[in-house]
Amino acid sequence: MELFEPAMGPTGGWPSGTEMERAYLSAFAGGSAAMIANLHTRVLGLRSGARVFPVTVNEAEYGDAYVALPHSAYALYAKAELGIVDIGPWRPALAALASGAGAAMRAARLNRIVHVDNWMLSTNLHDGWAGEDIPAIRELLVRRFPDHFLAVRSLTEWSDADLIDRLRRGGWRLLPARQIYVTDDLDRDWAPRRDTRRDLRLLARTPCQIDRLETLAPGDAARIAELYAMLYLDRYSTLNPAFTPAYIEMTHREKILTYRGLRDEIGGLVAVVGCLARGGVLTTPVVGYDTRRAAAEGLYRMASVLFAQMAREDGARLNGSAGAADFKRHRGARPVLEYTSYFARHLAWPRRATLAAMSRVLDSVAAPLLAERGL
Repeated sequence: MELFEPAMGPTGGWPSGTEMERAYLSAFAGGSAAMIANLHTRVLGLRSGARVFPVTVNEAEYGDAYVALPHSAYALYAKAELGIVDIGPWRPALAALASGAGAAMRAARLNRIVHVDNWMLSTNLHDGWAGEDIPAIRELLVRRFPDHFLAVRSLTEWSDADLIDRLRRGGWRLLPARQIYVTDDLDRDWAPRRDTRRDLRLLARTPCQIDRLETLAPGDAARIAELYAMLYLDRYSTLNPAFTPAYIEMTHREKILTYRGLRDEIGGLVAVVGCLARGGVLTTPVVGYDTRRAAAEGLYRMASVLFAQMAREDGARLNGSAGAADFKRHRGARPVLEYTSYFARHLAWPRRATLAAMSRVLDSVAAPLLAERGL
């Protein structure tokens, strides 16, 4: 078990089969903001047997992307979502609750945190990690970072049941994070749907051309980053990770993400998806389209066909992440609650108490509301 700087690598070299982890960690060796513009975090590698995990370490940063900061995820993003989703008469009370939770998280220094297996994406895929090494990882990180919370993001019973079980038995506390939408069998659940058939007909008659993006033309990386930003940063929230052209180029070059796009009549990219596949699950951390174009073109609908087809081709289950709930349900996806797991037993009682209070509120208020409203 070893924690190391990405530029140095683990003692004795990188384990066989960790080429993707090596490429990803090496790209962040020069600083996280060069890859994700709104994220300032220290990135380390953690070797545990034959596995290597990306680890992010934060001290007291605020306002950056939610993928490494609990305050951004549970206070800032939650308040931003209240202006977008339909939560009925709960809005004023939940806005006050989010503000109060934000103040409590600051007091407890919840952003002083170490995330394990954090790829700094909206959805981390844990690649079949069952957590046998959780006790040793916890011991190492508590010794190295005695004043930090520990966390593992993007956990669901759908894909991480064994890992969740070991975390629970090891004293980690699971906090609901969001509701995501998953598709178990694309042939059974997605392909026969009426809305899917309509999307496929739309894709068949569009003047746009599908580009598998096996190579990137000059300017493509910048355009992909722009299309993603139009949707996830401009339309949704600047708390989503702001991927830079350098990030797009790196993940394409190293085959960490697989990209497909739609080009218009003059060859310009108007929609794109970038997919991550690990452990028989595919997810889409990069989705974007030109939001300035007419809605009737159906660019998002066609982009959704592209990533669903990629999962189907791979025989993978699809983790469709959060958002666009009705759209995804009408295409065969079902809701699953996603958690973040925290370890705090080594910290002072007031900091542990804040986490426990958050857990009670999220379990009793947020999780039922997500289910009731289908968010």
